[in-house]
Amino acid sequence: MGLAIGENAPDFSALNQNEEAFSSIDALEQGAIIVVFYRGQWCPYCNKHLSELQDNIEGIQKKGAQLIAISPEKITAQQRTIEKTAAKFTLLYDKDYAIAKAFNVLFTPTKTQLFTYNKLLGANLKEVHSDQSQQLPIPATFIINKQGVIVWRHFDSDYKERSSITTILDILSN
Repeated sequence: MGLAIGENAPDFSALNQNEEAFSSIDALEQGAIIVVFYRGQWCPYCNKHLSELQDNIEGIQKKGAQLIAISPEKITAQQRTIEKTAAKFTLLYDKDYAIAKAFNVLFTPTKTQLFTYNKLLGANLKEVHSDQSQQLPIPATFIINKQGVIVWRHFDSDYKERSSITTILDILSN
């Protein structure tokens, strides 16, 4: 699963946390983009990862890259992500999972997982997503160069395993 290194990244557009239109084509005109899929504001591993990325946002920007975090959560839930992570980078609402599908990172949780997410972690996936399917993205990371090619990716179905900021900065340096 997940697009491979060397593949062209799909063009995508969505609304950001300020309800403004975002286009990957426009973003790539400025330089490389780092695309991070996260499950939602209810996920402590996602919040920790996004906080670590925010703590290093200056290093990312100095390398000429832009960080884009993508979730199927509606914009109201993204505001809670910002509160929990202090994120000052772009958050996108992946309505109908269009971007996750294009990057081939979408999965359907088991009933046991859904119970944990919805009841124990308070995800309320049916309320904060655009549909009732309760699908989620694998928390994957892709670095896309200015030409729109995936030059690096981190894809692990274990949601606890995330891309490291050290590796991201190393890749951006090359």
